[in-house]
Amino acid sequence: MKKKVIKFIKNPRLKSPYLVAAWPGMGNVAARAVEFLWEKLKPEEFAELRPEGFFHPHEAWIVNGQVELPRLPSGKFFYWKNPSGKHDLVIFLCESQPALEKGYEYANLVLDVAAHLKVKRIFTFASMPMPIDHTQEPRVWATVTDKKLTKELTKLDIKAMRSGQISGLNGLLLSVAKERRLEGFCFLGEIPLYAIQIENPKASKTVLNVFAKMLELSFDTSALDERAKIVEDEIEKLVEYFKSGAAPGPISEEEVERIKQSLASVTRLPESARAKIEELFKVAEKDLSRAHELKDELDRWHIYKDYEDRFLDLFRPGKKDNN
Repeated sequence: MKKKVIKFIKNPRLKSPYLVAAWPGMGNVAARAVEFLWEKLKPEEFAELRPEGFFHPHEAWIVNGQVELPRLPSGKFFYWKNPSGKHDLVIFLCESQPALEKGYEYANLVLDVAAHLKVKRIFTFASMPMPIDHTQEPRVWATVTDKKLTKELTKLDIKAMRSGQISGLNGLLLSVAKERRLEGFCFLGEIPLYAIQIENPKASKTVLNVFAKMLELSFDTSALDERAKIVEDEIEKLVEYFKSGAAPGPISEEEVERIKQSLASVTRLPESARAKIEELFKVAEKDLSRAHELKDELDRWHIYKDYEDRFLDLFRPGKKDNN
């Protein structure tokens, strides 16, 4: 294993662990589902996959009058010990997809960690764009790395994906898992073809429910229901707007951003996220070069406007400079 690339904080001893991994993608189905799982299980971080060499920076951060080093997406490993005594979980969450030409190497590194912990089964989630309405209950499709695993799909009453492609790391990881003779599942939640740029919590919930059923996990998903209702209402407004003939064509980036801001204004921020933001404010007050981490977290929840004055106060004259 490449120790310089993978930084271990601790080396957990786990019982028959499974790995679930996620990257952002269409409808943010995978990332939102695994983030929600992370919120519910409260797993402990144990390793980081260093981002250097896997991502192409595309922006500059200016702090205290000078350009800072590029901000690269983080990829972190967490573990959760199952109190039932069955399969423990390893969770890998990455903030962004790596550069296209680096995807295969990156997937192998994730599975290096899985092999180190003797993980035998891999799970990913993804979206399946379909000609459905945003008010419909999305179905779940699935694909596996070995035909013998399809028997488990019939027990879950979900459709097997017979052909097609799963783009990005949420799909590629399973191909690499098959190469390494690991069992793998990908659960795909349906999303409307006309709203692939918009977060789809309903699809995230459906794939998460299938995953939970397979692992015999139980947790409250009402927060995803609330967020799904908000998304549906926002899409409904856009649909009515388009029907009026005022704005024919696909949903623009400006409309997508407006939806995100609207969602943020009425969606309750999880306590764990609020606590993390407060902690990042404390860190930034002591070390201004770390302010970009705080800004990233505020942007991730689309609540920068709510904290803008407080954030900008960090840079006002008279503030302690520890750089």
